[in-house]
Amino acid sequence: MSDPLAEMIALLQPSARHSKQVNASGVWRVQRSEVGQAFYCMVLAGQCKLDVDGPDSIDLGDGDFVLIPAAYDFAMSSRTPPAPDGLQTQPVLQPDATVRLGQAADEPDVRLLIGYCHFGAPDAELLISLLPDFFVVRKERRLENLAKLVRDEALSERPARDVVLDHLLQVLLIETVRSAGETSDGKGLVKGLSDPKIARALRQIHDAPQTAWTVADLARAAGMSRSAFFTKFNRKLGLAPMEYILNWRITLAKSMLRQRQYSIAEIAEKIGYGSTSAFSVAFSRRVGQPPARFAHQQLEQANRLPFT
Repeated sequence: MSDPLAEMIALLQPSARHSKQVNASGVWRVQRSEVGQAFYCMVLAGQCKLDVDGPDSIDLGDGDFVLIPAAYDFAMSSRTPPAPDGLQTQPVLQPDATVRLGQAADEPDVRLLIGYCHFGAPDAELLISLLPDFFVVRKERRLENLAKLVRDEALSERPARDVVLDHLLQVLLIETVRSAGETSDGKGLVKGLSDPKIARALRQIHDAPQTAWTVADLARAAGMSRSAFFTKFNRKLGLAPMEYILNWRITLAKSMLRQRQYSIAEIAEKIGYGSTSAFSVAFSRRVGQPPARFAHQQLEQANRLPFT
């Protein structure tokens, strides 16, 4: 059977864009407005607060890990003593490549590993929509060990450093989302996979995307009535079963068009369309351009020199 989570992470093409260790003491607060980059933070020591697009702060402590797949506005601040609203602390880069916040003369009482990652997939927004807005994993030893490996590699100048960071980050993402699946309050693929019945249907979809699935077929695979399955699938993933199937088929089609290993007719067959024209219509409605034009555009981008 297919592994939907592993497939989604692979299609996202994550890479380690930026990672650093932050040491803080006293009162401090930093706020960022990013353009949809994935943000992660491991609390290596101490306590702090995280504010993400809402009135409620998230208290983070020693060993906690947070991942925000598409961060736009967020703030991190000291927890004890609390930082006043509006405070903006200027980060100071240290000679050892770490970053200092707060009172530089004091011994750090908070140590963080923070970073951003980049998703290389052109359709990353569609895939990210299948994840919760953020994950918080409390004191998970495997994540702590992975984060420390990321920190050590980020601070080193060893050969193949960027390649190692990319692979570590991919493992970190997978471990985070599967560790948080049971506790996340959000909707998305991870929440669906945490439910054994919905997970069976999702694996059927990913194992055979070319099948002409119906809600009744998937309900039988899940061992549920049609109405109960439809309601639960919608609640867990935030979209209806047929909409999820369409999204996944188009995502697979985009990936195959970029790889240029199959003709458009072969791709149409592999993802469950009876004809090239039916696939072209569905693809155009979702993507805004026909598959042939999308493939040509991707080829042009791949061949474009980085300095042009």
